[in-house]
Amino acid sequence: MEQPDVIRRQLADLCAQGTPALRSFAAWLLDNMPLVAFNSIRGLAKQAAVNPNTVTRLAKELGYTGYDAFRAEVQTALQTPAESYAERARALRSRSGHDAFAAVIDANYQNSAAIFSAETLELLESCIDPLLDARKIHSVGVRSCYSIAHYFSYVGGMAFENFVDLPSLPGAIADQMSQVGPQDIVIAITYEHYSAEVVRACEIARSNCARVLALTDSYASPIAIGAWKTLRLPMAGPLFMPSLNSAFLAVEMLLVGMAARSDGAAEKVAAFEARVRRFGGYAGANGNRDL
Repeated sequence: MEQPDVIRRQLADLCAQGTPALRSFAAWLLDNMPLVAFNSIRGLAKQAAVNPNTVTRLAKELGYTGYDAFRAEVQTALQTPAESYAERARALRSRSGHDAFAAVIDANYQNSAAIFSAETLELLESCIDPLLDARKIHSVGVRSCYSIAHYFSYVGGMAFENFVDLPSLPGAIADQMSQVGPQDIVIAITYEHYSAEVVRACEIARSNCARVLALTDSYASPIAIGAWKTLRLPMAGPLFMPSLNSAFLAVEMLLVGMAARSDGAAEKVAAFEARVRRFGGYAGANGNRDL
């Protein structure tokens, strides 16, 4: 387990077992841990609206000699250079076909297990009602993550009125984010090396007080900073690009959770399906046009 994840697990334990002051501060740090790297005790205490003594106590509860040691650990974790896609591609040359396939299978077992952990399931569960109640739900992803954002937006739009079509034209992401507000939720998806368009979209959304659900590979990700909630996606695998299977699992679980709790989702899906079938959108045996 990577060190940021160890710290996050310890913070989650404090949220459940610490004193009231530590529980509140630990919960805040779960969403804002990168700020530790750039702040003194008093600076962090001011941003979290806690007493400086609480900052020191929390560092010691995590097993550090003091806040400076805690901050140094976080700084080191943030400075770890990411392996380039080219380096990952070169590494594949040393694997046989069978060995490479076995590595893919093993990585997907591990990634799935992480997504199905109690902590992740609890986080996903906590998103369902806010998503159902949101005025609008926006999805933002580019390059390889465009497929995930498109899937979430398209399937969500079949069942719910509050899903917004995925922006695709040049400049459309910023234009769409400029219109969001406090009642909206933005589902943002990116990973190392972090797409500048998605990072900027989150900055605009947060400036408009919209809630950002960050689907990303690290709690130190630029879209995780200041996010409403962050789902760290396990993306291990031998391919030169990080595996996206866990991301598809996550958005599928969100959609399932929403549909299971919605009174009108089934009827809306039925109406969508009927329209597509009526105009010949399905080519199967039951997809003939209703002329």
